[in-house]
Amino acid sequence: MKADKILLDHGSGGKASERLVRELMLPAFSNPILEKLDDGASLDINGTRLAFSTDSYVVDPIFFPGGNIGDLAVNGTINDIAMCGAVPLYLSAGLIIEEGFPVAELEIILNTMSEAAKKAGVKIVTGDTKVVPKGAVDKIFINTSGIGVISQDICVSGSNARPGDQIILSGTIADHGITIMTQREEFSFDAPVSSDTASLNHMVKNMFSASKDIHVLRDPTRGGIGTSLNEIAVQSKIGIKIYEKSIPVKKEVAGMCEILGFDPVYIANEGKLLVFVSKEHANKVLDVIKQDKAGKDACIIGEVISDNPGKVILKTLIGGERILDMLTGEQLPRIC
Repeated sequence: MKADKILLDHGSGGKASERLVRELMLPAFSNPILEKLDDGASLDINGTRLAFSTDSYVVDPIFFPGGNIGDLAVNGTINDIAMCGAVPLYLSAGLIIEEGFPVAELEIILNTMSEAAKKAGVKIVTGDTKVVPKGAVDKIFINTSGIGVISQDICVSGSNARPGDQIILSGTIADHGITIMTQREEFSFDAPVSSDTASLNHMVKNMFSASKDIHVLRDPTRGGIGTSLNEIAVQSKIGIKIYEKSIPVKKEVAGMCEILGFDPVYIANEGKLLVFVSKEHANKVLDVIKQDKAGKDACIIGEVISDNPGKVILKTLIGGERILDMLTGEQLPRIC
């Protein structure tokens, strides 16, 4: 690593994050399971296939339109388990709370976590609580870990994309990141925006009921779809072509991105997924996604190609093509 200190950029989910993982963490913890670099670990324990994942949430502000840090933490880990092709079953919850934090706000957060878990059909079965002196943490941080069961006939990984695969995006992008940004900076716009935080495990289950020919699942959180697609292109050693005109962005979100100078393809989402599925089954899977409330705006945004392995090519609105690189720098710190 070129930097001698950890920077905010190292938590962006982009290039600096990738270097941190590949140059420091992989050598320290090297093993074949970790080296797959999927959203969670896929484990085989005496013939039972399990998915295991963990994530920490430090979002600022902790309350925002569409949710709060509590349901964000529950939904985020549920989605990471679902992106392994698993049925999420159990979660843990670890709380780090600042001295002086209002009990009434903690109660709201815990109730929201409970409601999100029930909606997804999972149980929070263990946890931990730490309280630190005032100023040692910003209000409250939450860690959630989860486990789920993977069916024997499902094989999903970021390294499984194949030429000809169609790429489905389950809905509009950048809703969560722009919501957090506007709340944090107290921007006021005529058209309100709301976080898309949601659990996607029921959607994923229905997708696999329609087709087992799904190769890659990814929820494009930090770094947005731009970074997630680049990660998959590298993992699978294939090229990806996507079409700017096909990427759904709400008008109000697109307008705010233009005003603020952000590219929506790099902004975090918390209730969307990318699906790589064979061309023969793409429309069937797309129809199932659209039947879910969180997938009503789903569409095919591109395909896997044999050319340009490890690269993502964006066909622009004016008909040109450019390389869509992984996120560089930290656009929006503490977004989740």
